[in-house]
Amino acid sequence: GDIVLLAKPVTLTEGDRVTLTTDVPVATDGTSKPEKLLYAVSLPPVHGQIEHINYPGVPISSYSQLDVVAQKVSHVHDNSHGASKEALR
Repeated sequence: GDIVLLAKPVTLTEGDRVTLTTDVPVATDGTSKPEKLLYAVSLPPVHGQIEHINYPGVPISSYSQLDVVAQKVSHVHDNSHGASKEALR
């Protein structure tokens, strides 16, 4: 089926952590199986990383819609002083 992705930009300031919710990345593929809908981080944050909350400090390159629904994925700013803000798209 068709995949529909809606994403609101998330802006973090130095040292922030934002948990991704279904308000940020919302995707549907016509099925009712969110665990099978995967997001790939094709352009990682420059000043931080995407992390699973069970493994803080470890960057991830993919996560599922089920992870988002369970609020298990965060965008973490690395606290670098040269970049006071960063946006996740």
